[in-house]
Amino acid sequence: MQRVAMLCAMVCVSSVALAQTAAGPSGPAAEVQRYYATVKNNILKSADLMPAEGYSFKPVPDIRVYARILNHVTEAQFRTCGAINGVKDPTKPPADSADKATIVEALKASFAECDKVFATVTDTNLTDSLQFGPGKRSRIGLLWGTASHDNEQYAQLALYLRLKGITPPSAEK
Repeated sequence: MQRVAMLCAMVCVSSVALAQTAAGPSGPAAEVQRYYATVKNNILKSADLMPAEGYSFKPVPDIRVYARILNHVTEAQFRTCGAINGVKDPTKPPADSADKATIVEALKASFAECDKVFATVTDTNLTDSLQFGPGKRSRIGLLWGTASHDNEQYAQLALYLRLKGITPPSAEK
């Protein structure tokens, strides 16, 4: 019963991102795959849209720079998706002061690691229990958590883009 409630909650939380995607196969596995694909697209386009000099931009002194948000996505994806894929020592992101090309290359590599994970989820294996850190989590919990975290980071990227006068990908017409 808890798994069903958790799945329902995750589907409800991500309904906004799902509304942006085209119709396709149904079911929890297909929904998390579409959600991830939408967020991935938005983040990669955001990385591309921000000019190289904007990677050091931060709205106020005590907030992280644009590059740090992208590197945080990279870090989190390598940690979570790498663990699911059995990677013992996740790749570290580049320094926040690295050039745009280096940061984007690492970001794309982290998405490639997650692509492997999201491609293997099915409606029959989504409740499998996976070792993650000191405990166990369901496959769907880890995947929704990853995509939701990415979407949260995308919201920050979108704000930074708007502050620089750039329309974020999810608002493009």
